[in-house]
Amino acid sequence: MPKRVRTGLTRSDILDRYIERFKQMLLKFQPFLSRKRGGVSLEDFDEAAEELIGQVFGAASNEAEAYVYAKTGESALLPEEAQESGTHNVERESLHQRRQVLESCLADLEMRRRVHVSREGKQGLKAMVEHYMSRDVRSIHQAATIKEAGRLLLKYKVGSLMVDDGSRYIGIVTDSDLSRKAVAKGLDPNNTTVMTCMSKAVTTIEEDEPVSEAMALMKKLGIRHLPVTADGTIIGVLSVADLLRALTE
Repeated sequence: MPKRVRTGLTRSDILDRYIERFKQMLLKFQPFLSRKRGGVSLEDFDEAAEELIGQVFGAASNEAEAYVYAKTGESALLPEEAQESGTHNVERESLHQRRQVLESCLADLEMRRRVHVSREGKQGLKAMVEHYMSRDVRSIHQAATIKEAGRLLLKYKVGSLMVDDGSRYIGIVTDSDLSRKAVAKGLDPNNTTVMTCMSKAVTTIEEDEPVSEAMALMKKLGIRHLPVTADGTIIGVLSVADLLRALTE
């Protein structure tokens, strides 16, 4: 076990420093998106970004894994028209995926910072789940391919889809599921069905529960999308982005 060294910094100080480092990292990444010549090469930037993510979240974390997929251009199942337009679009998509991973890391840290502040004495969250959830429940049939799932995620700009058998919801599939359970294993997106990588055990929360309860549940289970129910019927979905909005407000 690594030896612990006292730095004199509080947890808030450490979170603030990490937040600032990710903000600086995003600023340094802007030239790559605008096709301007930056001060460092993309390879050097990737090395620095992976090192920072590893320090903050861990070398084997979901965030580190997501950045590797983004860097190699395997993190997203691109629509057919994007694939046909050549390597250029794949490279651009890879850059955008890098940025999204960094922005997700920053949002996660900012949420942790606000939670920590509330625990230090500020009034806790009293807002209800129903105030922040998305009421658009997007779904896909269990027999659909993971390529179709990727296309719908891009179309609706969401991070998850409920999976149904034609009459009821039987699971949930997320963008993380597609990356980790499908792309990482080299599964054929044209022939692999959603059932292959969906989560069958769907954890839900009632709409009249406090946001703090949803946050605790998502943290405990390590999930980023939580279906919301009213008397047992799914009526919406709460995401990490929704939690961040609740904390900000």
